[in-house]
Amino acid sequence: MEELVIAGKKFKTRLFLGTGKFSSSKELRSAIKASKTELVTVALRRVEPGKRGDNILSAIDSSVTVMLNTSGARNAEEAVRIADFGKSAGYKWIKLEIHPDPHYLLPDPIETLKAAEILVKKGFIVLPYINADPVLAKRLEDVGVHAVMPLGSPIGSNQGLQTGTMLRIIIEQSLIPVVIDAGIGLPSHAAAAIEMGADAILVNTAIAAAGNPALMAEAFFMAVTAAEKAIKAVPPSAIGKASPTSPMAIF
Repeated sequence: MEELVIAGKKFKTRLFLGTGKFSSSKELRSAIKASKTELVTVALRRVEPGKRGDNILSAIDSSVTVMLNTSGARNAEEAVRIADFGKSAGYKWIKLEIHPDPHYLLPDPIETLKAAEILVKKGFIVLPYINADPVLAKRLEDVGVHAVMPLGSPIGSNQGLQTGTMLRIIIEQSLIPVVIDAGIGLPSHAAAAIEMGADAILVNTAIAAAGNPALMAEAFFMAVTAAEKAIKAVPPSAIGKASPTSPMAIF
């Protein structure tokens, strides 16, 4: 696989983490360390730069890039407002997330495209969270986003890659990194995403809600690493008939 580069930044690992749902900053810190991630997403309402003690930012090492999440925004205007507020606190990386539907939390494609165009012009590094929509992914690429983040299944559902057919089309057509986000519930889902051709994955609930978040984070790291090594090893193609593993001829 080619080296993962987003907005000029090189990443050694293809596993990114969300920071919600962890029971404490200690649990989050352990999971980040075990995952070896270099990028995490943080919702603005959880960023409290002046607060001491059990503050989410205290759990994140300075070597890890923090990408502000516009979660909670219901339209483009609210998302841009959140991003602008974050920029005043030093956050340039934005996970653009707009979901007005409180039940399924599906992203709004129209408002997302509108906000992405504004934020790119303002100089943000924009990674929009979207439905697995190949046409929208290309439109976002055209306006200059730095990666697209299509969902595998509804956020927090742990259902895995239910949108596989559309994800493959997005990956095939994309000229920018594709980060599969939402619904990944097991390390095997993460490996399948990388084997499918995704550039990276973002996981939150599957790790944060696990009985042992740090151990689960390590498992995800191992799964993503194994899938990446398997691709580099150039696996044989699937065929439609049996093929003997031992030669029929006697030498």
